[in-house]
Amino acid sequence: MRILVTGFEPFGGNTINPSMSVVNALPASANVLKCILPVVYADAGTIIRDLIRLEQPDAVLSLGLCGRSAAILLERIAVNVNDDACGDNAGDCASNRPIDPQGPVGYHSTLPLMATHAALLDNGIPVAWSNHAGTYVCNHVFYTARRAMEHLAGAGGGGPCGFVHLPPIDAGGLPLATLIEAVETCLDVIRRNPRTK
Repeated sequence: MRILVTGFEPFGGNTINPSMSVVNALPASANVLKCILPVVYADAGTIIRDLIRLEQPDAVLSLGLCGRSAAILLERIAVNVNDDACGDNAGDCASNRPIDPQGPVGYHSTLPLMATHAALLDNGIPVAWSNHAGTYVCNHVFYTARRAMEHLAGAGGGGPCGFVHLPPIDAGGLPLATLIEAVETCLDVIRRNPRTK
């Protein structure tokens, strides 16, 4: 099973993005495709869409930073809107802008969320639910990846796809080793549940 795992570069005054640190720390493998995305709406969306079309992965696990969380956040829904006054790393301050004017209002995660939640708890890793991934670049990537995986479904693709927010490393969050363990747990659950939500 080939899984595309993505993280983000630092943004918004953060010098470290734990999603980037975790993706870089994952062992190199022919079955794990790794990519660090820019925190730029247009560029991040284009890169992940093109990667999915080119590589046709069996699953996609996208990671990002939620600076106010102290736990792993399992995202349930991506919404079809970009809206953040702070702007992305290119200075794009999106305001109530659809990600895809032709797309649905939202997408549910197709990751095995219930099994992932249980596995993280079993491993003693703090985990919580989040009903949607916000309206910033994380959500943009989640929505774009789900749409791209949906398009693969006609060719027998369209496997598990979703988003997980990570807390900061250490101060107010979790140690890097715990974040790596959490993501490896997510990947293990995906491999055991290739077609299960």
